[in-house]
Amino acid sequence: MEILDTTIRDGGYAVDFNFSCSDVRNISSKLEEMGIGLIEIGHGMGLNASSPKNGVAAQTDEEYMLAAGEVLTRSKFGMFCIPGIARLEDLQLASDCGASFVRVGVNADQIPLTEPYIREAKDLGLTVMTNYMKSYVLTPEEFAQNVVLSEKYGADCVYIVDSAGSMFPNEIKKYYDTVRENSEIQLGFHGHNNLGLAVTNSVYCAKLGFDFIDCSLQGLGRSSGNACTEMFLAILEKNGYQTDVDLVELFRAGYDLLSPITDKALADPFDYVCGYAGFHTSYLDQIHTCANEFDVDPFHLIIEYSKFDQANMDYDKLCSMAAAMQKNTDLRHSDHPLCSNCAS
Repeated sequence: MEILDTTIRDGGYAVDFNFSCSDVRNISSKLEEMGIGLIEIGHGMGLNASSPKNGVAAQTDEEYMLAAGEVLTRSKFGMFCIPGIARLEDLQLASDCGASFVRVGVNADQIPLTEPYIREAKDLGLTVMTNYMKSYVLTPEEFAQNVVLSEKYGADCVYIVDSAGSMFPNEIKKYYDTVRENSEIQLGFHGHNNLGLAVTNSVYCAKLGFDFIDCSLQGLGRSSGNACTEMFLAILEKNGYQTDVDLVELFRAGYDLLSPITDKALADPFDYVCGYAGFHTSYLDQIHTCANEFDVDPFHLIIEYSKFDQANMDYDKLCSMAAAMQKNTDLRHSDHPLCSNCAS
């Protein structure tokens, strides 16, 4: 299973499409550093979408792609594409600017519209994913029949897309099972969080065996947002998955990168680490006091102490752990602004 990060594509809805090229470089390079291999960028509605009607982006498609290409050496970037908004020639631009994949998105009952775009993208050597927006408008049987069409057109992957954030795990299972009765094409899941199920559904899809899961830092995205990367990966780790992502670095990253960009209320990174470690927030005062005294990282201190006791606070034991952590330069105190004061 691979994560496809949509922070600087779907997250554009939350910032009025005002991501700058500097934002793209900063977020892309950080995602790559943390081990995220697939990064979607650009206007929320994809190639050629920037307009008064759809929302004017701060930069052009070409500028966004060149910015990502300047910093990425291992991770791959791609663009979204909605037939009728994007033109076929926009796929050539994406290829020329170094995109590795394109996601062709239409309402689930309009799949024939994707054929020329899929075929053109494949001719250009791009990996093609077809996003069945509003997947729930089709029955699982109708969905599976269309998947066979997408495979015939040349798509490499098909996405179940919960555009309204209304689907439940048992519904997703029906779509998954029905597709698998008809095709072995790779499957992805893109969930929205209107009912608070985006992370739950994404974890369920990972367990089912989906090949790709969409996430965004802090869950930034259209409407109520997407599956939150920080929560999703923390839950996977707690369930025994090897994610190869530094969770402590991830818990900080979204807040650090997005707080200067969006007015959207962001989660305190300490909430993530407390949830991951099973640490009660009533003890954060002691964590901060001890971390400052011994000059160690409070996030790692929380994780280490929780291995000892999740029910009570033994401040002497906490300090002895902090003293031992001083010897590890990777666990020294962080300069993160939230590390010096206890979250309220």
